[in-house]
Amino acid sequence: MSAKPTVQSVSKLFENTRAALNSQNPNLDAIKSQLSQLKVSLVGLALQNSQIEADQSFQVLKRSVAELGAELSIKMADIAAFERYMAQLEPFYFDNRLGLDESKVMYPLIGLNLLRMLSDNLIADFHTVLERIDLEQIQNNPFIVHPVKLEQALMEGSYKKVWQARSEVPTPEYLFFMDILMSTIRNEVASCVEKSYVSLPFDDAKSVLFFSSMDELLRFAQEHQWSVSPSEKRITFKTEAEDTRMFQGENIMKQTLSYARELERIV
Repeated sequence: MSAKPTVQSVSKLFENTRAALNSQNPNLDAIKSQLSQLKVSLVGLALQNSQIEADQSFQVLKRSVAELGAELSIKMADIAAFERYMAQLEPFYFDNRLGLDESKVMYPLIGLNLLRMLSDNLIADFHTVLERIDLEQIQNNPFIVHPVKLEQALMEGSYKKVWQARSEVPTPEYLFFMDILMSTIRNEVASCVEKSYVSLPFDDAKSVLFFSSMDELLRFAQEHQWSVSPSEKRITFKTEAEDTRMFQGENIMKQTLSYARELERIV
């Protein structure tokens, strides 16, 4: 029969799991398994002692486990899990009735969550969270300032500023959601480019689509079934939509001429 968990034993397991996550080459699957043990142990502690929920050290441990889960989710590219852990952390960050000391990773994680909302176009949710953050943090905390500036650039349609912000992330973890956001922007720009140009030189296409290398551009062109001419160093876009618009325009012209002839007969 396994020993009952104690705050000390669970704390030790947490410290080992945190050290594993912070290691140079973390085994993410093994850490995920340890995290599951941690969560089960926390439930066991609560079942053993109904009064433990009022203990600050227990609440700090609960918060730390959820924060570790959120960080692991980013490393594993599991957005749904990250969202769940941030929901668990919300009362610790915004309704801390136990008066716990502020967590060191609080603002980095809130900033990441704001960035997640931007990448998923959840602008209303973004502002709801922002309203719960102190104005001083919004203006001066680099983890919050970064997504706030991004949202302003998006509202202005200044995609170049968004692209430049990728090199200004306060922590490498922000790049995960920045890449998702840039992918969404890039596809929107590509849709506009297809409608605006018949073709573009490689360099112009690379610039307008915010690619840092030619290989990235060529892969993107292949995904969108654009014609690539290495000899001319030019990309030609699909013309189906253009042909359809010309066909519709021709029909409208014929219909207008028909109306004109009918009016002449009436007069």
